Amino acid sequence: MRSWRILGFGLAIVIGLVAGLLAGWLLFPTADPATSPADLRADYKADYVLMTAEIYHQDGNLAAATTRLSELGEDDPIQAVQAAILTAQDLGYAQADMQLLAGLFTGLQTYTPVPLETQP
Repeated sequence: MRSWRILGFGLAIVIGLVAGLLAGWLLFPTADPATSPADLRADYKADYVLMTAEIYHQDGNLAAATTRLSELGEDDPIQAVQAAILTAQDLGYAQADMQLLAGLFTGLQTYTPVPLETQP
């Protein structure tokens, strides 16, 4: 008699888990929000800029860095880096990270984008 109770209890838990998963995945799935790096908090934006600075430090490609920084929604990529530097100072980023951000900032100050040629 006792084993039937344990078996019934276990079966009820399994059925409940399966029903909950099916309801969550099939009947009531969460909406897929369209988010972008521009929607991030300031500290996450600083991390995004730092990651961009790390990639720039490795490959030296300012065009790719400006493309990545344009995802943050700033009019000028230099403004995004300046904001990231200020946030990084407030959060106490490591000196090596601050140097990476400064390197990206310096590179962007001297960067002149090459306009795309239009075909006739």
